[in-house]
Amino acid sequence: MAARSGTGAGPEDLSQTLLNMLRFNGPATKPVLTERVGAGRTLVTQKINEMIDAGLLAEDRVGRSTGGRIPREVRFRSEAAAVVGIEVGSSGIDAGITDLAGRPAIAHHEAWDIAQGPEATLDRIKQIVDRLRADPQAPTAPLVAVGAGLAAPVEFSTGRPVSPPYMPGWDDYPVRDRLADRFGVETWVDNDVSAMALGELRAGLAQDASDFLFVKLGWGIGAGLVSRGGLHRGADGCAGDIAHIPVPAASPAPCRCGRRGCLVAHASGAALTREAQRLADTGESPHLKSLAAQGKTLQAADITAAARAGDPAATELLVQTGRFIGTALGTYVSFFNPSLVVIGGGVSKAGDILLAAIRQAVYEFSLPLATRHLRIVPAGLGDAAGIVGAAFTALDAVLRTDRIVWWAEQPLKN
Repeated sequence: MAARSGTGAGPEDLSQTLLNMLRFNGPATKPVLTERVGAGRTLVTQKINEMIDAGLLAEDRVGRSTGGRIPREVRFRSEAAAVVGIEVGSSGIDAGITDLAGRPAIAHHEAWDIAQGPEATLDRIKQIVDRLRADPQAPTAPLVAVGAGLAAPVEFSTGRPVSPPYMPGWDDYPVRDRLADRFGVETWVDNDVSAMALGELRAGLAQDASDFLFVKLGWGIGAGLVSRGGLHRGADGCAGDIAHIPVPAASPAPCRCGRRGCLVAHASGAALTREAQRLADTGESPHLKSLAAQGKTLQAADITAAARAGDPAATELLVQTGRFIGTALGTYVSFFNPSLVVIGGGVSKAGDILLAAIRQAVYEFSLPLATRHLRIVPAGLGDAAGIVGAAFTALDAVLRTDRIVWWAEQPLKN
């Protein structure tokens, strides 16, 4: 992701611009950095040296000589410390350890019933992370922060879930504070989809997109919004909650929110699982009926397999699901006018049938100008999206140059 010029910025803004350039664009010499930011050479050198002294930067690679003394390149020390990224979904936990560039060195996924409550879940997360840190493949750098994404509306300022529909016992629970207590480092907690959007912005397919939507299609449905290169959480942290947009359906399905016809009730992993069983019970899908007869508990992934095997009912269900999603997104595309829509989450693995139906509906229900340059693509980070996004939720908070003194006090890896 290209860093913006710091021309005309104050000293602190200049430091941030320089750090971001090295984080996202790679090593560069001091003369090159000076030219890019348009600031004085002495001031640029001073700011770089401050960050070298704090352990964030290093000057240890030889650059290209243009005559005279060979300059040395300055680089961001991504290996200096480690961050934990955690995704807590409706039916599983993902956790990983990344470097300061958000690259996972080691990760773990396991099924987990979120209804076991926050204490049991956070205890299990601590056990998982402790095991990861003890693994020989884990980075030896000290842990400096934890980031977590929850499949729930989250008040970002406090790190507390607010009335989560699928997480009994989690409402107003101090997740951020409890994780910080368990790990002994600063912690940030956000909605999982916002975190995934941030991950795609920093390290995925959206690095060159200043305005885009990330849509997670999983057991639930949600969207993360990036506007002008920054994550847009809204006034209270619930921007992008598209799950309860009403969709036109012949028989509106009941939703856990108490209404009928919500997008999540018709197009989520939970909805597809319900429909898979219906198609098996009625015999409309011979493929799914055969699986059920063998005693298999049907899941959303079975619909995809059935469609790929040529099952007409399963194919039609995926097309209908894609149209529900695309119809809802059409309103967002016209309102927000993104250049990119990234589709992630477990349901997105249904592939081309689903994606084509989403695209068709978006183009049908959006203004022509809003779709003129629009791309709708599968997520680039895949199964790592939750971990990477959660890690960047913490990284963006700690890699601020107003925390240089804090960094200088950290026991960073030499």
